[in-house]
Amino acid sequence: MSTPEITTEIAASAAAGPRIRRERSPLLERVLDERAAIVAAGFLILIAVVALLAPVLAPTHYAAIDLDAVSRPPGATHWLGTDELGRDVFSRFLYGARTSLLAALQAVAVALLIGLPLGLAAGYLGGLVDTILSRLNDAVMSAPALILAVAVVAVLGPGLTNAMLAIGIVFAPSLFRIVRGATLAVRAETYIEASRAIGCTPLRIMVRHVLLNIVAPVVAQISILLGVTMLAEASLSFLGLGVSPPLPSWGSLLREAFDNLYTAPYLVYAPGIAIGLTVLALSQLGDGVRTALSAGRRRS
Repeated sequence: MSTPEITTEIAASAAAGPRIRRERSPLLERVLDERAAIVAAGFLILIAVVALLAPVLAPTHYAAIDLDAVSRPPGATHWLGTDELGRDVFSRFLYGARTSLLAALQAVAVALLIGLPLGLAAGYLGGLVDTILSRLNDAVMSAPALILAVAVVAVLGPGLTNAMLAIGIVFAPSLFRIVRGATLAVRAETYIEASRAIGCTPLRIMVRHVLLNIVAPVVAQISILLGVTMLAEASLSFLGLGVSPPLPSWGSLLREAFDNLYTAPYLVYAPGIAIGLTVLALSQLGDGVRTALSAGRRRS
């Protein structure tokens, strides 16, 4: 090869280098391209910080009663007003954010512990295991989710922990279905056959190969479940099956607002708007992360 040809090849390689690096951008750069996901992540971080710093940011304790300030509208002293016992609604709203977020995380953790391993086992092992697990899953999903959660809470007893356990059990089948479907698609890939050929155990293949390649749909489903569990917690707390008074959550604040809808309609705005925006933000963030992960997988 002559010197001019070598020089031309080196120049072409140097020109192609930046393009290759741009095409194989890291996950963070791809997520940053999703503007809606960035806005949603910023909002969720703000809510998480507010929840963590609730004892510092709240003007009073959530259970502090002031009978001289009963049912006062929003003002300079009480930004969101007071309830029928004179408790500061802004303080209860901040503490309620902590309760609602922790409740959603607990429920999703339960759903993951149940749905993820069972979905992997059903999708990868197939056969009789898949048949039995899928039929049980269909039986659970045939019942309305909220009614089934109420039934589980009725058996376990009222309380936030039992309510979140019930919600996690109820929503585990939807995660099972997503994981099973994604696993069935990955199981047919060539690298899975190669792993079997070199003697890898099924457990090793499911953990090291299958699980890493179904992250995108699982992340998207988790984000959806976080939003749905927040709504479910609000529903159960609204029915009196969630948090125990005087501990607040956004759902219990909605219940208190409903009881005082005609005398203090301002009570409904803060928890209602917060639940709606948080659920929307979770959906947007999950969609953005799923898109970024899928794009990365296509380029790799």
